Amino acid sequence: MTKIQFELDGKQVEAIDGETIWQVAKRQGREIPHLCYSPEPDYRPDGNCRACMVEVEGERVLAASCKRTPSVGMKVKSASPRAIAAQKMVMELLVADQPARETSHDPDSKFWHWAEKVEVTESRFPAAERWQGDASHPAMRVNLDSCIQCGLCVRACREVQVNDVIGMAYRSHESKIVFDFDDPMGESTCVACGECVQACPTGALMPSVMLDENQTRVTYADRKVDSLCPFCGVGCQVTYQVKDEKVIYAEGRDGPANHNRLCVKGRFGFDYIHHPHRLTKPLVRLPNAKKDSNDQVDPANPFTHFREASWEEALDIAAKGLVKIRDEKGVKALAGFGSAKGSNEEAYLFQKLVRTGFGSNNVDHCTRLCHASSVAALMEGLNSGAVSAPFAAAMDAEVIIVIGANPTINHPVAATFIKNAAKRGAKLIVMDPRGQSLSRHATKHLAFKAGSDVAMLNAMINTIITEGLTDEQYIAGYTEGFDDLKARIGEFTPEKMEPICGIAAETIREVARLYARSRASIIFWGMGISQHVHGTDNARCLIALALITGQVGRPGTGLHPLRGQNNVQGASDAGLIPMFLPDYQPVGRTDLREPFEKLWHQDLDPVRGLTVVEIMNAIHAGEITGMYIEGENPAMSDPDLQHAREALAKLDHLVVQDLFVTETAFHADVILPASAFAEKSGSFTNTDRRVQLAREVIKPPGDARQDLWIIQEIARRMGLDWRYDGPADVFTEMTQVMPSLQNITWERLVREGAVTYPVDDPHKPGNEIIFTTGFPTASGRGKIVPAHVIAPDEVPDSEYPMVLSTGRVLEHWHTGSMTRRSMVLDQIEPEAVAFMSPKDMRRLKVWPGDFIRLETRRGAVEIKVRSDRDVPENMVFMPFCYAEAAANLLTNPALDPFGKIPEFKFCAVRAERAEIRSAAE
Repeated sequence: MTKIQFELDGKQVEAIDGETIWQVAKRQGREIPHLCYSPEPDYRPDGNCRACMVEVEGERVLAASCKRTPSVGMKVKSASPRAIAAQKMVMELLVADQPARETSHDPDSKFWHWAEKVEVTESRFPAAERWQGDASHPAMRVNLDSCIQCGLCVRACREVQVNDVIGMAYRSHESKIVFDFDDPMGESTCVACGECVQACPTGALMPSVMLDENQTRVTYADRKVDSLCPFCGVGCQVTYQVKDEKVIYAEGRDGPANHNRLCVKGRFGFDYIHHPHRLTKPLVRLPNAKKDSNDQVDPANPFTHFREASWEEALDIAAKGLVKIRDEKGVKALAGFGSAKGSNEEAYLFQKLVRTGFGSNNVDHCTRLCHASSVAALMEGLNSGAVSAPFAAAMDAEVIIVIGANPTINHPVAATFIKNAAKRGAKLIVMDPRGQSLSRHATKHLAFKAGSDVAMLNAMINTIITEGLTDEQYIAGYTEGFDDLKARIGEFTPEKMEPICGIAAETIREVARLYARSRASIIFWGMGISQHVHGTDNARCLIALALITGQVGRPGTGLHPLRGQNNVQGASDAGLIPMFLPDYQPVGRTDLREPFEKLWHQDLDPVRGLTVVEIMNAIHAGEITGMYIEGENPAMSDPDLQHAREALAKLDHLVVQDLFVTETAFHADVILPASAFAEKSGSFTNTDRRVQLAREVIKPPGDARQDLWIIQEIARRMGLDWRYDGPADVFTEMTQVMPSLQNITWERLVREGAVTYPVDDPHKPGNEIIFTTGFPTASGRGKIVPAHVIAPDEVPDSEYPMVLSTGRVLEHWHTGSMTRRSMVLDQIEPEAVAFMSPKDMRRLKVWPGDFIRLETRRGAVEIKVRSDRDVPENMVFMPFCYAEAAANLLTNPALDPFGKIPEFKFCAVRAERAEIRSAAE
């Protein structure tokens, strides 16, 4: 980098090319006042507040040090009488319009700290007329009487998070910060990411939880703890503020995944851990409380079905019931569901318990309901189930494809980097039957017909091959199977595929050319790709696109299936799946099984176990009669819920370990109160393959215990002599059998906080981009596997004429057991709703807020309907987080034959006004 020498306050200093005077001064230990400038990542300097003025020798006017870059030989004085006088005058003018400090909204704000430092806390000038406060939002308060119009909230909203809600409106002395068209914040399109609150230097924007009725800050943290967000797979680093052993606020940290950014869940969704429904003592089912698949238990009063027990009694009952089934009915009569919300260490111990204590490979978790099809295709083609590049690689891409994913809803912070890239000029292609907010940043939105992914993608591959847009050198050096693909793809012309997928042939060609010709193209996909009976074929097409164009292994290129839960990647890596030992080592391979048998001092079952849906079928068949479920809620997340709930109720013995009495726990024999994310330490692996350390923020409530302790206690009672002192011991064992963790130690995680695998050396950073010199296959080449067009398992007909698709909403996550117990999140999105196009609503003669009845071949629910122009005609979109209108009562359990994943994204449904059906019955 070019170094620039100049003089700062009489001392010769060096600036890196592009560095400002303020940044150099900061590095030199000199503090220059600043208000409109934020040194946090991704905030550009604006220079509008003039608090950072410095004197440059030979220049008539003072310079804003936050914007001015030095030149060779420049002489700068940051504390000359002239500079200090200017800084003081600016501060006095700003103080004039502020409420008195003792009654201000945040007496501890950045503004008042700088006022103190420049020794100006009072003003001679009259105050201007100010605006009334805005209390319309459940999470944040707007008090513009403290606003200095520094513009930081505008940059936070429009440039960092790219939500485009906050702006400046009106003119002259009437200028003010506004939300949309000067709407109340709570009625605007604000998505409550809270970036503006984190950026505000005065207290004009604050978390409402910190303020009293007079809008004065009264809540201050006793301590702060650095940890992680417990929700999606992005892996945001968070600092939790704690007062009286209660988390009061979360703010983003400059972690490698989030650069201080958070979403509404990460910033305001933490308080579920303090909900009165929290389990604090073990519960045992009452003898007269018979199980019924339709039974309901009040989480606030579970004593209609359960009684409290000591840990000793509850653990004994839990373990003895499992041992009895194992010894009397055989090892295949037991199964376990682990959790992608738990740590790597918990996942490792849980699968080890099932394999050594239960004696089989009947262990699975929610990846079977998320990305198993993606992993199946990636393992088949590349022998690696992980992403090839982080989501931040979008910043280096020229073309970004997002298909079958809605990142602004499911991975909001990752979406910010995609939006940043689009603003910088990258061409964004969104492929989704539904519209989404990311679409307005897109060069193209391809709204293909639901279930026709393979037809559209094969037409793109056809275009690339027939027009000679392939990377012949890359194909020759790094792939195999291209000739077979070339021979089979001829029939998939864009013209032939157009009526199937609904996308014009010329549009398919245009997008294919963009992807193939760009310097760097990257593909992101989500469960819209994987949750189909042809999910593995969908992923095969995406892999083929990357391999035939060489768009992998370089900056800005790659394949990235966005992980849904915070530790889906880590739980899968740790072996919480039925066909693989840790690090995707097949259970049937003797040479790969032997190191585990040696370490664990036990022979292991060489036969792959059953997956989530297969386990439910095996319960109905009488083959499985006992289960241990840790942190999963299959009574809400499985397809065809009635079938799943009947299976759970049929079990002779069910042990559930969770935070609340969930819908799954309704059917338990023993419920063990577990620790929430903020109540334990452990490592978690995000969607980028980044292993990060979460730290215990507070202690579990009452008599709730750490999950690692509970799993160990069950193991000991099942005859296993485990002696782990904590997560560090477990992680150390994991590194002995998991090559992916080579050169990552617990001590390194404690020291660095985050390390991306694979790592070549203990002293080197991890490799964010992989497959740079080939693939970890036997031949070193990526295998191209052709895909054929396969229809969804259940297509609309005259009886069920519409398509039902399921997914998430921004404010709620997974089955809602956590987020629906968060006050802010549930206030913003409190009711179960289904989304439908305005045209379909007119056809059905329903208005927003009316109840509709949705019915499939598996069940029916009644739910409020919401108008949504992003939903195509003849489709209903339904979130699966609402227990009172559970979407998965309707969904199809038909499985992808390779990934064994249910077809959540497509089934036939009938929709009508609720009262019409009620009257007919």
